[in-house]
Amino acid sequence: MLGGEVHWTDSAPSTGAQGSAAARTRRVERLNRVALINAVLGHYGLALADWQGASYLLTNRTGRTEIVGDLTQLWQAAERMLGRRCDPLDPTLVERLETGA
Repeated sequence: MLGGEVHWTDSAPSTGAQGSAAARTRRVERLNRVALINAVLGHYGLALADWQGASYLLTNRTGRTEIVGDLTQLWQAAERMLGRRCDPLDPTLVERLETGA
């Protein structure tokens, strides 16, 4: 958020793109990650939004929001907000992801 190091999950692969093309690639990848993560977070009543390409905003159904810097912090914040662990192998979640429901 304050110009720190780029988290490894936010680095675009080396495609030979230069300057603004590389920045667009990183931005598109970041937005794709947010969409994928929201498929999982929706199961828990949470939503993630990109914030200026530097951080993320995690929000629950009541509007409580927390700023998180990277994807590692995201899962910690989600569990704090929920008051319980997020189980990526929850059978209901896995079925929901497989069926696209």
